[in-house]
Amino acid sequence: MTQYEVIMSHLAEIDINEIVNYFIPINKDYAIKLYQTLKDRIKELYMFPTKGRIVPELEKKGIHDFRELIEGNYRIVYSIHTTSVHILAVVDSRRNLDEILVNKIIDFFNEE
Repeated sequence: MTQYEVIMSHLAEIDINEIVNYFIPINKDYAIKLYQTLKDRIKELYMFPTKGRIVPELEKKGIHDFRELIEGNYRIVYSIHTTSVHILAVVDSRRNLDEILVNKIIDFFNEE
């Protein structure tokens, strides 16, 4: 079975840190558990990169290059390449994803 390299974008790392830092003063144990859960979900992509669905908001616009894993209220957005998986963003699903994802995709390509 092929193992993919999982590459976290700087933007995705910021997303995870912001999520965890939001919850630390509210409930430190929950913040730690959430951090580990998000990291564990991302680790699944090493072996199963097609596990996530195509992001519906982007698919409606004819963009099929981005997938997502859902974890609670969070969406882990990524793209699959020949031998790697690139984590683009981790976003709260209760927010306006169209605007967030478009901006993050633009930022992601500017980062590369």
